[in-house]
Amino acid sequence: MLGKISAILECSRVFSLPMTIMSWLVVFTYSALFSGNILNGILALIGICFAHLVTNILDDYFDYKHLIKQAGFNKREYLKNTQKTKCRYLIMKRISVRELLTIAGVYALIAVLTGAYLFIKCGIGVLYFASIGAIIAISYSFLSKIKLSELAVALAYGPALFGGVYYVMTKAYSKEVFLLSIPSMLITVILLYIHTVMDYEFDRHEGKKTVANSFEKPSDSLIILKWLMIAAYIFLPFLCVFDILDWQVFLVYLTIPLAVDLYKSMDEFTVSADSIPVHKWYHFPMENLMGAPGFMIRIYQARNLMIYFSIFLALAIILGTL
Repeated sequence: MLGKISAILECSRVFSLPMTIMSWLVVFTYSALFSGNILNGILALIGICFAHLVTNILDDYFDYKHLIKQAGFNKREYLKNTQKTKCRYLIMKRISVRELLTIAGVYALIAVLTGAYLFIKCGIGVLYFASIGAIIAISYSFLSKIKLSELAVALAYGPALFGGVYYVMTKAYSKEVFLLSIPSMLITVILLYIHTVMDYEFDRHEGKKTVANSFEKPSDSLIILKWLMIAAYIFLPFLCVFDILDWQVFLVYLTIPLAVDLYKSMDEFTVSADSIPVHKWYHFPMENLMGAPGFMIRIYQARNLMIYFSIFLALAIILGTL
C-alpha cells in the first residue's frame, strides 16, 4: 500500500507543487487586500493544483507512449540513463498505464468540479482562464517537443494563474495583476529551464527540440538562464514605477544569493553532469533525492529560489499596505 502511494506521489511529481502554491500566494495576497473573496481564492488553489498534477501525468504518459513506439527502445539502457522522475514508474511497472490514466481522471474531475463551482459563483471569466489552463495541460507534452514549453509555463503561471485567481476573488480583470505576475512567472520558468538544461543530451536522443538543446553545448544554453534571472530582478522596481507595489518590493533582492548559487551550480553541471552540489543549510527544504542527487538538488535549488522569491514578494505586498 505504501509502495503504491509512493508511486502515485512520484508520477504526480508532487515535489513540483510549491511552484503553483507560491505563485498563487502572491496573487492571493494581492487580491485579498482588494477585499477579495478568501474562500474563492482557496478553491481556485485546489483547482489549479489538481490541474498542475494532471499536466505532470499527461506529460509522462505521452512521453512513455512515444518511447515504447521507438524501434530501438531498450528498457535496461533507458533506466540506466533517465532521470528518476520521468516514466521510470511505468517502465518498472510500479503503476500500470490504466492506473495512471485513472489517477489523471480523478485529478481532472476535481479540477473541473472546482472550476464549475467558481464559474457558477463568479461568471464567464472563469471559463476564459480555465480554458487557457486546459489547453496547456493537454498540449504541454507536444509543446515541450517544439521549443514551446517555456512559453506554455509562462502563460500558465503568468496571465492565466494571476488573472484567474484575481478574477474569482474580485470578479474583475486587472492589468496591474498581469504586470505583478511577470517577475514571479520568470522565476517559475527558470525552474523548467534548468530541467531542460540538465536533460540536454537525453532530450536530443529522444528527438525533443528544446530551447536549451538548440545551443551547441549545455554551457552555451546558460546564457538564457542568466538573462531570465536578470529580467526577474530588474522588473521588480517597475512594480513601484507602475504604482502596483511600494519600496518594500526590494525585500525580494534578499534572494539574489540563492539565484547566484543556482547559476554556479548549473555551471558546474555543464562541466560535469555527475557533480553533486554541496548541500548547504539555506538550500532547505530538500526532501527525497530519488537516487539522483546531482539532478534533484539542482531542481530543489530552483524550486526553493521560487519559494523564497514568492514569500518575500507576498510579504512586500502586505507591508506596502501597513
